[in-house]
Amino acid sequence: MTDPPSFPQPDPVPSSAHQFEFNRPTIVSLLYLASFLTLLSGLAGLVLAYVWRNEPHEAWEQSHFTFLIRTFWLGLGFSVICAMLAIFVIPLLGFVAIGVWVVVRSVMALVAAQKHAPIRHPLKLLW
Repeated sequence: MTDPPSFPQPDPVPSSAHQFEFNRPTIVSLLYLASFLTLLSGLAGLVLAYVWRNEPHEAWEQSHFTFLIRTFWLGLGFSVICAMLAIFVIPLLGFVAIGVWVVVRSVMALVAAQKHAPIRHPLKLLW
């Protein structure tokens, strides 16, 4: 009896290469995105961003916390202005624009957090 033929095995892929990593900036970004379904998750993300910003963390995370905290406060401020202007202007357009802005910034932070890359310009209003 002969041994069965052996086939070359592919190079093993690191287990973390295909896994979604739940690091701290990722969690805050996901909470911001979930705030479109449950409003309190955005507030929970803000609290976590402030708490984790003051704890020891990797260098790339600092820009994420600044970026995400600014995203919350600017989004809230724009929403208040949009609500005040609702008397004069069609408010739906402003709220849709704010929603898209928050989603884009949250997804950008999410993608960068998965790469462990800092946010290049965390203080910029746009991207």
